Amino acid sequence: MEELITRFTQEAGITNEQATKTLETIKEYIKEKFPMLGGAVDNMFGQ
Repeated sequence: MEELITRFTQEAGITNEQATKTLETIKEYIKEKFPMLGGAVDNMFGQ
């Protein structure tokens, strides 16, 4: 997840906190829309 946060901060010009919140929002959205992927999402983004 740290790699994605770094990419967001560099490429989108947002703060570390904003990038973290963005990833958490994406993670929760995917888990909500596709519950069967919950475990995979947790593994991919970290718990």
